[in-house]
Amino acid sequence: MKSIVHYIPILTTLVAIPFGVILFRHWRRKPGAVYLAWWTLGVITYAAGTLTESLTTLVGWNPFVFKAWYISGALLGGVPLAQGTVYLLMQKRFSDRSALIVTAFILVASVCVVLSPLNFSLVETHRLSGQVFEWQWVRLFSPFINVYAVIFLIGGAIWSASKYWRSGVEYRSRMWGNVLIALGAILPGIGGSFARGGIVEVLYVTELIGLILIWAGYQVIVTDRSSSVHYSQRILID
Repeated sequence: MKSIVHYIPILTTLVAIPFGVILFRHWRRKPGAVYLAWWTLGVITYAAGTLTESLTTLVGWNPFVFKAWYISGALLGGVPLAQGTVYLLMQKRFSDRSALIVTAFILVASVCVVLSPLNFSLVETHRLSGQVFEWQWVRLFSPFINVYAVIFLIGGAIWSASKYWRSGVEYRSRMWGNVLIALGAILPGIGGSFARGGIVEVLYVTELIGLILIWAGYQVIVTDRSSSVHYSQRILID
């Protein structure tokens, strides 16, 4: 039975689209900033995932939409955002190699998702769940990729926040911006854990709140002009 919660992904998609446009324009102003390209891709895939959830609510369950949801959400999820943070904070050689490995891993996992038969007896017309896969082992890909996202997206934001906190009062805005980003990145992960247990509604709520927090953190940082120097001559989202 549908509830108002099942319509939340529509709002999340409407939030993700302008955020993606803002990031894209930021990247076009700094075309050499690879991290901005990855962050733009990250918000696009975020929007794609919530769009599939929206379509399921509006028109019902569809096997193609379901598999697109799993790939864009469970596999991609926060990975492009995490990879952007890798490019921002790590050496280019490591960033390039990790991007290649992660991309190959996701491609293999996506092929397995596409090829997996589905158990239609477990389908619920108004909600999405990975339990319908006949090949349940395909769900084992997502924990590995999610750990990568946690380490670099959440970990990178926490690391940057701690650096700004130790730098003094003039860096506090950037510190709080990174705190918001870290919190925003954590929430969809929590929701994803509930979704794996069959309670996808929690994911719908955490996706919206998480995206809003990430956008808020981004805005706090880009509007802060009190400082222009970052450790190792790198500025987070400048």
